[in-house]
Amino acid sequence: MTRSKFLSGSVLGLVCFASGVLVAQGARHPNLMAAQDLINRAYDRLTAAQQANEWDLGGHAARAKDLLDQAKHEIREAAEAANHHH
Repeated sequence: MTRSKFLSGSVLGLVCFASGVLVAQGARHPNLMAAQDLINRAYDRLTAAQQANEWDLGGHAARAKDLLDQAKHEIREAAEAANHHH
């Protein structure tokens, strides 16, 4: 599997998952939904920057994407915690 196919598949999987989370959070947690949307936009911009620079960003863009994934997880956990308390 080529690197671009792997990355395309990974990004597509993340987008599908994130959109499901956004739909689930939307009505009850609009601020969390907005935060998820901004993270998704940042992730997409980082991917574009990596592609434009032929993946030579010293590993920093990849690390930033990892941190964005962690942030998405924490937002999801926050929504679940809020749901559990209401």
